[in-house]
Amino acid sequence: MKLFRKTFFLILGNCVNKFSLRVLAIVAMCVACAQTYKLHSAPKITPKVVKSFPHSNTSFTQGLIVIDDIFYESSGLYGKSSLRKVDKYTGKLINSINLDPNYFGEGLTIIGDNLYQLTWKAGVLFIYSKDTLEKKSELYYEGEGWGLTFNGIDLILSDGSNVLKVLNPKTLELVRTIDVFDEDESVFNLNELEYIDTEIWANVWQSNKIACINPSTGRVTRWIDLSQIDESMGLDDVLNGIAWDKNNNKIYVTGKLWKRVYEISLDN
Repeated sequence: MKLFRKTFFLILGNCVNKFSLRVLAIVAMCVACAQTYKLHSAPKITPKVVKSFPHSNTSFTQGLIVIDDIFYESSGLYGKSSLRKVDKYTGKLINSINLDPNYFGEGLTIIGDNLYQLTWKAGVLFIYSKDTLEKKSELYYEGEGWGLTFNGIDLILSDGSNVLKVLNPKTLELVRTIDVFDEDESVFNLNELEYIDTEIWANVWQSNKIACINPSTGRVTRWIDLSQIDESMGLDDVLNGIAWDKNNNKIYVTGKLWKRVYEISLDN
């Protein structure tokens, strides 16, 4: 009996030790990640919230743009993906189309009168009429599609890595790549994109911050901290969605399944 007890507690102790080591390893990884972000040298800016607008808490926001007080939004998830046209002030749905269940809607941008919508893993980009949301054509690309924006000449695509792809808007041929970094650390999980003035703004997935990126060098020039408006309750309903009203110089942000869209200002 004593031998049994000794053996039992020895085995139990080994199991506890192995479990403890795993826990310590996980904690160490988390601390390392946290320290990595703390080492970033770009300044952090907390914007002013000007006002907020209603947003559907069933919309899994993957892309957001604003034109003439209308939000155009790409909503994701398999079997639920859509392209939405929404009144900015009321949140009322003006028009929408559903994607085939095999497609997971992703980033969204506009060129002229056409909307460009990415898909996650299908390698298909859909082109629609801005006015009617009628699908006009398709283009194809390699790899995953996360965020999408237009700099006036080329499309810029993110795929969740630290590398942005600059693409020919007519053919989606690769023009060049942009490696994104802050100090000497690569910035990964780049998601929804918006080209604002001379910078690329990028949501960082699972983060409440936006990276402002120099498109020539890839350096993060500053971080926009949106923790004061973060509506996230879990792993899915994260900050994702940046829209710039160029004519009125207004910036809007939201998140997946959030109840509000927020107008923010960097002028405090």
